[in-house]
Amino acid sequence: MKNVVITGSTRGIGFSMAKEFLRAGCNVTISGRGEALSEATQAELSPFKGKYIYIQCNVQDKASLQNLWDASLKHWGKVDIWINNAGQNVPHKFSWETGESYTENVIKTNITGMIFGSQVAAAGMIKQGHGAIYSMEGLGSNNMIQVKTILYGTTKHALRYFMRGLAKELEGTGVIAGRLSPGMMLTDFITKTPDGDPSEVISDEKFKKLFNILADRPETVAKFFIPEILRNTKNDVLIAWLTNRKAAWRFMTAPFRKGRLI
Repeated sequence: MKNVVITGSTRGIGFSMAKEFLRAGCNVTISGRGEALSEATQAELSPFKGKYIYIQCNVQDKASLQNLWDASLKHWGKVDIWINNAGQNVPHKFSWETGESYTENVIKTNITGMIFGSQVAAAGMIKQGHGAIYSMEGLGSNNMIQVKTILYGTTKHALRYFMRGLAKELEGTGVIAGRLSPGMMLTDFITKTPDGDPSEVISDEKFKKLFNILADRPETVAKFFIPEILRNTKNDVLIAWLTNRKAAWRFMTAPFRKGRLI
């Protein structure tokens, strides 16, 4: 039985992963910025009562992440898997049009928060003698440049560099580090702006066509991720859902497939 901590896990891929870990028999610490889980979320998790806890956490604050570790360790006795999933997007605008607060938040959440989380988890896991740290990649991790998303892409490019470097630093410690690459998913990152308004991206017909070919629901990606994470013992691993081969196959078969996500 593994004990798992996931930052930013009250919705989207983070919540879907939490549920899959629970279905696999793991204990899970769910975390987010809110003071408590919504009643609807608690109702959805009712079959797993006693197998999860919720800890409020702001990943921009290292002390908050340390509390997330400490509370999880106290409750479960050990932490086997830590996943840096909390992420922030920016409005679909050119970089020079993006406001200061949006720019700061995407950097503080996606880079600083991921590094803080990794530091806290690495220190704790080295002390206990084992563990695995994963961070969530995204557009930009593979050097792809898409206009009006380069601030987000910059953070994900930095994430890949840091996690590969962390894996090297952890060699011989009994702790491993890896990356999760989910591909395109139907989440609030796509459908809404950081302020919760409908995103202008979904009205772009060219984007919608590409999205409907390549994207998946977060539940689908989570069902793939969790068994891979649980059986992985390799350091510096990349667990990728949307591989180049899979993407090519989807483009070839697109005219024959039905179903649109947006």
